Amino acid sequence: MSRKGAILIAGGAGYIGAHCSKAVAEAGFTPIVYDNLTTGHRSFVQWGPLVVGDIADSITVARTIRQYDVKAVMHFAAWSAVGESVADPQKYYLNNVAGTLGLLQGMREAGCTRLVFSSTGAVYGNAGREPIPESAAGPTVNPYGRSKYIIEQILADYRAAYGFSATALRYFNACGADASGAIGELRDPETHLIPRALMAVLGHVPDFAIFGTDYETPDGTAVRDYIHVDDLAAAHIAAIGRLLEGHSGGAYNLGTGSGYSVREIVDAIRNEIGEQVPLVVRERRAGDPPILVADPSRAEQELGFKARRSDLGHVIRSAWAWHQKAHPRIV
Repeated sequence: MSRKGAILIAGGAGYIGAHCSKAVAEAGFTPIVYDNLTTGHRSFVQWGPLVVGDIADSITVARTIRQYDVKAVMHFAAWSAVGESVADPQKYYLNNVAGTLGLLQGMREAGCTRLVFSSTGAVYGNAGREPIPESAAGPTVNPYGRSKYIIEQILADYRAAYGFSATALRYFNACGADASGAIGELRDPETHLIPRALMAVLGHVPDFAIFGTDYETPDGTAVRDYIHVDDLAAAHIAAIGRLLEGHSGGAYNLGTGSGYSVREIVDAIRNEIGEQVPLVVRERRAGDPPILVADPSRAEQELGFKARRSDLGHVIRSAWAWHQKAHPRIV
């Protein structure tokens, strides 16, 4: 066990959780990965022990926290596909909301009350203003975002009733991969923009779909704020540090404050790797707002965090290096 103690990382075998596990280890803590491996990867658990378990299983959560004398929890375990959440909302409320209640119950039973929660920019819905401040949360426009916002409200109740210290980090679009090439985005099916575009180039999917070209944006395609996963990991370390210092937590946007459209991302990929992305245009997806760009100033002021590795060129180069390894070109 490290001198700083253990951090339980629920969902730590997934994309963002694995990058945060590495950052936790580099910060001097021991990451205890807690994952049911439904979508996570055993090969991503490289910096601490793995406990195979479900967040809904409060007994196993409590036992794990006691066994490793866990100081705080990072919670990444969730379903996260917007379109799927519209088609099957029950799946999202059962896993994301009910599962989180199981995690919180296990934490209470074991006497661990510090939590950093993986929230999302989807809590803003059609915010109607850019960049979006934290005060603009709700009403959401899809069950995925709604499930995360419900959890944020639950955490506020747990602060008031049970003395929890809880921080919700509202990610915008996580992207990129670890510089070592050890971990990156790996889903089946892949739904995120940059990896799917790169997989289309490599021949693993037939094409890359642009969902909607009639949004009220400069080129008609949806605009998002893209933040490198290494920056997200750094923000989690800052948030855990604040909780361990005795702060009660809060909600923070994690983004750059700048947005790129889908077409701008496709053009940037072509410029960085020198290859065309095979494109097809389809109708809008249900639940997709036209623009989501963060106001990141609160995180900078209160957590001392600022995105420093999210230059779009760096994002694409790191993702391209990973996907060439994870998905060798099909000729």
